Amino acid sequence: MTTFKAAPGARMPRSGSAPSHRPTVADLAGAFLAPPLPFRLTAFDGSSAGPTDTPLGLHVASPRALTYILTAPGDLGMARAYVAGDLTFSGVTPGDPYPMLRAMADGMHLNRPSPREIHRLLAGIGWRTLRPVPPPPQEAPPRWRRAVEGLRPVKRHSRERDADAISKHYDISNAFYEHTLGPSMAYTCAVYATPDTSLEDAQEAKFQLVYDKLGLQPGERLLDVGCGWGSMVRHAARRGVRAVGVTLSAQQAEWAQRAIRDEGLQDLAEVRFSDYRDVTDSDFDAVSSIGLTEHIGVAHYPAYFRSLRDRLAPGGRLLNHCITRPENTSAFRTEAFIDRYVFPDGELTGSGRIISTIQDVGFEVRGSENLREHYGLTLRDWCANLERDWDACVAEVGEGTARAWGLYMAASRLGFETNAIQLHQVLAVRPHPDGTAGLPLRPWW
Repeated sequence: MTTFKAAPGARMPRSGSAPSHRPTVADLAGAFLAPPLPFRLTAFDGSSAGPTDTPLGLHVASPRALTYILTAPGDLGMARAYVAGDLTFSGVTPGDPYPMLRAMADGMHLNRPSPREIHRLLAGIGWRTLRPVPPPPQEAPPRWRRAVEGLRPVKRHSRERDADAISKHYDISNAFYEHTLGPSMAYTCAVYATPDTSLEDAQEAKFQLVYDKLGLQPGERLLDVGCGWGSMVRHAARRGVRAVGVTLSAQQAEWAQRAIRDEGLQDLAEVRFSDYRDVTDSDFDAVSSIGLTEHIGVAHYPAYFRSLRDRLAPGGRLLNHCITRPENTSAFRTEAFIDRYVFPDGELTGSGRIISTIQDVGFEVRGSENLREHYGLTLRDWCANLERDWDACVAEVGEGTARAWGLYMAASRLGFETNAIQLHQVLAVRPHPDGTAGLPLRPWW
C-alpha cells in the first residue's frame, strides 16, 4: 500500500488559534495531511477540503470509516474502510484505483499535530469513534490469532497453516480468476516485449523464458511446485516434456486437471493437489518454482531448496521466480493489509538472501534477472481485466472481495514501479559429483 511522508517543517497552529466550532472530518484531515491535497475530500458530515478542479475524489461515507482509520492507523485502517465501502474514490474505478494511489503517493504528506491538538480534535469528533468495530469479513485474523486454533498452537508454515493460507487466497472462485487473469490463468509476472504487448502474449513469453532457461528438451521431466492452474505444466507438455505440477489449492488442481484433459495432454501432464513436501519422485531434469517462495517463510528456505535439490538428477536445473525486496536487511513480514487480505503469512526478502540459501544447500547459481517493471505492467493488465468484468467478478465473490483485489493489485503495481518490491528469476543447477554442470558456455536463452 501507499506510504506517505511527513511534510518538512509541517506544524499545526497553536491551540489558541484553533477553530472554535465542533471539529469536522475535514478539520481532522487538515490536522494530519499537509496541503495541498492531491484530491477532493468530502465527508458524511458535509465538510470538504482540497481542490475543486481535480477529477480525483475521496469520500468518507460514514462514521465507521473514521473508526477504521483511527483505530488502525496506516494502510490497514484505510483498507478496511475501502473494502467495507465506507471509503470511496471518485475519478477511478474500484477495479483499478491506481490513479488515486499514485496521486496519494506522489502528493500526500503527513502533518505532525501536537498531542493537545489531537486530543481536542478527537474529543470534538467523539471518543466513541475510537471504539473498535469488527473488520470486514474478508479480513484474516492477525498473525498471533492464526498461531492458535482453539487452545492448540498452530505453527506458522506448518502444513496445516500453509494449506489454510493458500486456500484463503486461491480457493475463492476459479471463475473470478478467469475474469481477472485472462485465458492464460497465470497468476505470476509476465514478460513484455514492449509496454503494448498483450497480456496473453506476455504470459506466453514468460513461460517460454522459463522453459528456455531450464534448457528443457522433449522427453525430459519437469516438476513445477506451486503450479497454480497448471499453465507451466501444460506449456511444457505441449513441447513433449513430461510435467508434474503440485498445488495446495484444491480448486486450482481440479481446474488444471480438466484443462489438461481438454488439451489431450494427460499422457504427459499431471497436476496434484499436494504439498510440495509430499513429492517423493526424483531424478527430474528440471524444477520450476514460479511464485511459491513468497509463501514458504524465510526460515524455511534451506529445507525448501534442499527438497527441490533432492528432486533433481545431477545436472538438473532449478528456476526460482518470486517477488523480492530491494534489500536483504529488512523485516520479512508483509504489510498488514497484504497479510490480512491477500497473502496470509507471506514473507519477502531480497534476492541476495535467496541466492545465498540456494548456494548453501548445494546448488550452483548460473543467473539472476530482475523483472520488476514487467510485474508493474502485468498488474496494470490484471486491473484492466477486473475493471472490464467488474459486474461478473462481484457476482462471483462479492463486492468487498473484488474491492480488496483491485486495491491490492493497484497498490502492488505502484510498489513495483517505485522499486519498493522486485521480481527475481534465479537459475541454478545441481552439479554432477565431479563438479561439472553440463551447461553451455554462454547463456542459451
